[in-house]
Amino acid sequence: MQLETYISDLLYRYDCVTVPEFGAFLTQRKSAEVHETTNAFYPPKKMLSFNEQIQNNDGLLAKYIADVEKIPFEIATQNIAMRVKSLKSYLTEGETLTFENIGDLTLNSIGKIEFTPSYHLNYLTDAFGLSQYVSPSITREVYKEDVTTLEKEVPTIAITTQKRKSKSYLKYAAVAIIALGLSGFGVNNYYKNIENHNQIAQEEANNQLEDQIQEATFVISNPLPAVTLNVSKQAGNFHVVAGAFRVEENSDKKVNQLRNLGYKARKIGTNKFGLHQVVYGSYSTREEAIKVLNTVRTSSNKDAWLLIKQLD
Repeated sequence: MQLETYISDLLYRYDCVTVPEFGAFLTQRKSAEVHETTNAFYPPKKMLSFNEQIQNNDGLLAKYIADVEKIPFEIATQNIAMRVKSLKSYLTEGETLTFENIGDLTLNSIGKIEFTPSYHLNYLTDAFGLSQYVSPSITREVYKEDVTTLEKEVPTIAITTQKRKSKSYLKYAAVAIIALGLSGFGVNNYYKNIENHNQIAQEEANNQLEDQIQEATFVISNPLPAVTLNVSKQAGNFHVVAGAFRVEENSDKKVNQLRNLGYKARKIGTNKFGLHQVVYGSYSTREEAIKVLNTVRTSSNKDAWLLIKQLD
């Protein structure tokens, strides 16, 4: 059994793929980044990790293998157990397990499994088609330094050429400044008196208006009854996806169908392929969303999956 192939398929759609009695492969979204030294741009991706402590069988891997190989669920579970037994024996003998497009597993000196992820595949479907590229560095700082130098030199030249001419006018400028200061002082006092007068008049008008408001009595003979509206808005970044539809009318029918079954279904917009996405509901925690997802897969929709996305 090519167990790693099935694990790789599921990592595109799920954040956690558990191999019973062995461990779980986990994914975590990482934003796009730029390398400061090489100027390389890296697209967003899913970072892979391995947790040996998660070994409970959630049925996801066995259900997928049973569907692909057209075998009963119990047989698929037995095949996984046999494969896990052989993998553990290889690790005990000191061999390195290489899962294609996933990573390498080895046993350290204290008997714990160490995982080295592979970077050949990007399991983030939103980044499909995006690849790494290198951009030349921008040299705008050089031009900025040149401009700064010119700004320092130009005023120096202007001051030097005008230095001699300005001396002959200094005495006339001093007389003019004194005259303007005296006239400005008188004008300033005039406008200041006008401003004080306007302020006093405004305060008197405000006091009269407040007295009239306090004396007035407002009577409403037939008041309107109070109305209380309870509006609930779904929030959370964990969405259990029921399906995606090319025709929006079909997505509306799916929403109504799920609401009749008791789910808080809704549309969350279109994906990058232009398909209208419908969810059973949105949840604030991963645990709550996983609980609903497991219930849905067991009861009605085995293709339901978990979407982690912050909506506008």
